[in-house]
Amino acid sequence: MAVKVLIPTPLQKLTGGKDSIEAEPGRIIDIINALDKNYPGLAERLCQDGKIRRFINVYVNEEDVRFLQGEETLVKDGDEVSIVPAIAGGRD
Repeated sequence: MAVKVLIPTPLQKLTGGKDSIEAEPGRIIDIINALDKNYPGLAERLCQDGKIRRFINVYVNEEDVRFLQGEETLVKDGDEVSIVPAIAGGRD
């Protein structure tokens, strides 16, 4: 079994329109880097200097990795990873 990674609409142009892709289990940062090999440009949009960008939220089974072990969070077979870009804006 693999890890299911849910891709937000703005990043689907990098995945050929796929809204989810599969990855091998491991640390979240390793998963992102491995996916970048098949979907170039993905890692640079999600990470900077080996850290997940502040405006990108990553969840493992609905748990924010910031409240787990951050980029070192281990993801196992059958887990689901959600990538959610932060949304800002509105009226004052």
